[in-house]
Amino acid sequence: MKRLKFLFTAFLTALLTITLVTACNSSAPTAGGDAGRTLTMATSADYPPYEFIDTSSGSQEIVGFDVDIAKYITSKLGYGLKIDNIDFNALIPTLQSKRADFVMAGMTPTEERKQNVDFSQIYYEAKNAIVSKSGSGLTSAASLSGKTLGVQLGSIQEQAAKEFQGANVKALNRINEMIQELKAGRIDAILMEDTVAKGYMAANPDLEMNVLPNEGEAGSAIAFPKGSELLGQFDPVISEMKSNGELEKLIVKWFGSDTPAS
Repeated sequence: MKRLKFLFTAFLTALLTITLVTACNSSAPTAGGDAGRTLTMATSADYPPYEFIDTSSGSQEIVGFDVDIAKYITSKLGYGLKIDNIDFNALIPTLQSKRADFVMAGMTPTEERKQNVDFSQIYYEAKNAIVSKSGSGLTSAASLSGKTLGVQLGSIQEQAAKEFQGANVKALNRINEMIQELKAGRIDAILMEDTVAKGYMAANPDLEMNVLPNEGEAGSAIAFPKGSELLGQFDPVISEMKSNGELEKLIVKWFGSDTPAS
């Protein structure tokens, strides 16, 4: 009888412990995120200041404007964050195959891309620039006729360059590859975003940049797999960041105080 009483008491104690633990761990995720879920962000970390690899701490860490925005949004929604670094032209296929939850890579939501993925609202808008050796005189689209122009494979600049009459367009995977090709004289100029070009100018004083006026599609947005529920969660946080000054703080941090928000 004492044995049965002991087992019944032990059972009640264990049941109470399980109930208490369950209650303590049942807190709901913030603003719709799944508690404990880690989202995978795919990017091409060769696009400073949007995303690049920082080795100053002795390790290779992906940092930048997009990374800070992603950290803010996922933290706000109660998600963890993992970042995968892949080639730019593989980003959309990665989303389509569900190997990433979203993409941030200074990506412009073109009509062609919208056929394959969904986009958030625009969170930042910049302009294209021609990067060339100092004194080359390559300052406009017209000046590139007969010249070899480097662009990043799969980028909005690759599409824009097709409108440059007479230019011989050469697509490469990484921006640093294009800089090397330019300095070696194998291409005459590069078409890239002006904010990205500024970073490379600082490290290459023998190069110059000339900003072009925006025509057609422009601006950066977050890409998601078609039908992703994350779009409806991310967009309100982007709007909040625009209204509460958080986005402006990051713009000043990464681009400087003279760069306006979109």
